[in-house]
Amino acid sequence: MSGRASPLAAHAAALLGAELTQADPLAGGDLSEISHIVLADGREAIVKGGPAPRTEAAMLQAIAKAGAPAPRVLAVDDGCLVIEQLSTGGSLGGAWGDLGTVLARLHATCGERYGWTEDYAFGPVAIENGFSDDWPAFWGERRLLVNGPHVSGALARRLEKLAADLPNRLPKTPRASLLHGDLWSGNVLADHGRVSGLIDPACYFGHAEVDLAMLCLFGRPSASFYQAYTPLAPGHAERLPIYSLWPALVHLRLFGAGYRGMVEGFLQQAGV
Repeated sequence: MSGRASPLAAHAAALLGAELTQADPLAGGDLSEISHIVLADGREAIVKGGPAPRTEAAMLQAIAKAGAPAPRVLAVDDGCLVIEQLSTGGSLGGAWGDLGTVLARLHATCGERYGWTEDYAFGPVAIENGFSDDWPAFWGERRLLVNGPHVSGALARRLEKLAADLPNRLPKTPRASLLHGDLWSGNVLADHGRVSGLIDPACYFGHAEVDLAMLCLFGRPSASFYQAYTPLAPGHAERLPIYSLWPALVHLRLFGAGYRGMVEGFLQQAGV
């Protein structure tokens, strides 16, 4: 190929056993390198680096096994994940109803406990996934209190107060649904009114409302989404800011003080 390919793209081509003819970096790789590659035999693929490609591959395979669309894993090793390129001939705006159906199917797959077989991470932010039988304890310990050392003392104290009250606010044993774990609109690919794939997962088993909260963090699903999804349980609105806190805290830690207002807003909505 002309020019110089990144080592990651060249390595992906080697994993696929073909000559690399083109490699183009893709937007959205804040936390890992992502490229589109073309091989001499005409195949195309998406290549992603990162600290745990094998774990991400297992998550994509779990999503597909649940009957939800996800890219096929073409190759993986300790430093590289190669997945199929999916069609993206449309926007999520025309596929909200299909996403409701897809997400209901994903959440119908359940585990026996809350958590995942491995810890994960968003860049430098660790995601602790140790299994638990107590959902409020899992959310308080693994998603809220772990951020205490990384935020201001005032925020840490408010998180501690909320975590202590979670048994009164969250169901103790909701269905342990398979969660995407990072379900914002950029991680949903759409093609002509259909969801073609869920990408960049951070899966674990937990309360399904966690994915709904992430989906609402930077936008709002249309009415067609909620019509296609299973009915929301009583108290959903009160739990929404509690579940929204986790991604808000992640953004605060990754991208800085510009997200402090979001964190404080969700704490205020939660009455803390």
